[in-house]
Amino acid sequence: MANTADLSKQNDNPFEESNSFDNSTAALIEPDIHTTETTQSTPLPPPVDINTVNSSYTGEDTLDEPVSVTIMRDLKKVANKSLQVLHPNGDRQVLRDWDLWGPLILCLTLALLLSIRAPETQSVAIFTGVFVIVWLGAAIVTLNAKLLGGTISFFQSVCVIGYCLFPILVSAIVATFVDLFWARLPVAIVTYGWSTYASVGFMSESQVHLDKRRTLAVYPIFLFYFVVTWLVLIS
Repeated sequence: MANTADLSKQNDNPFEESNSFDNSTAALIEPDIHTTETTQSTPLPPPVDINTVNSSYTGEDTLDEPVSVTIMRDLKKVANKSLQVLHPNGDRQVLRDWDLWGPLILCLTLALLLSIRAPETQSVAIFTGVFVIVWLGAAIVTLNAKLLGGTISFFQSVCVIGYCLFPILVSAIVATFVDLFWARLPVAIVTYGWSTYASVGFMSESQVHLDKRRTLAVYPIFLFYFVVTWLVLIS
């Protein structure tokens, strides 16, 4: 009878084990609702505003602009730096943004003016000589300042020396139309002093620590502009 009772109990719940298996399996398959809710509740980063990113760029894009606009902008910078030489006690930071276009234009113009007044057989030699004297002299003056401990960069020094030729270029223009030596002499003296004063003023900030060697650094500048001024005077 006991065996019969046990069998009847087993027959009463034939799917009990299957139900327990299904419950455990469902527990494994069913996703974790709390985990999913936590993941979905995590705030997303705010969207990036393209206009804001672009507005933070303050540089000047010159890739798509016409060549004429680029040339005119560079010519305006050259003119601004040349005029700054005429007022050396003004903003001396202008020539810190160095370039070699201005010195090249001034050098070519000076060499062209001096070669025009020379005899036809000597015009090429004078043009070449002036060009070499200007660039080689500027390089020697700069190298001398660097060897003495000047902190100015090489190209910045060449830029300053080249732009400070502008007053001497004015003297060459006057000499082109005035043949009288004694009339050109005062103009040459004034422009020589102006170029030398402007050059020393712009370069003095990098040579303040030279102390007693300042004369050795400044003397080549006086000599350089004297040679160029003498070429203009005797042309």
